[in-house]
Amino acid sequence: MAENNNGRDFIVGTVIGAAVGASLALLFAPKSGKELRGDINQGAVQVRDRATEWKDIAQTKGLEWKDIAQAKGQEWKEFATEKGSELKHKTQEVTSNVQSKIQEMRNKDGNAEDITAEEVTRN
Repeated sequence: MAENNNGRDFIVGTVIGAAVGASLALLFAPKSGKELRGDINQGAVQVRDRATEWKDIAQTKGLEWKDIAQAKGQEWKEFATEKGSELKHKTQEVTSNVQSKIQEMRNKDGNAEDITAEEVTRN
């Protein structure tokens, strides 16, 4: 996020610096008023055109980055869903194994209340 702000600040600074520099150069150039106003107008049009080009480039890049971010987000979502399903399956297997061991021990000992999870995991 900070890089985006730095890039935007740089572009704004460049545009402002170019406009100020061009204006000062025109003001100090030995020309008549009419020629000076024409040059200033021409410079303003050039700056506006360049700003429009940069805006278009920024929009295009923004759309590209948005698409990339959406694709990556979808990949991560699918990965998380897959891993969650795997974990759920493994948990169900472990639970089933523990329950079957408890049942085996109950059948063997006949004391259902005395069997704890610690005993099952030790066996």
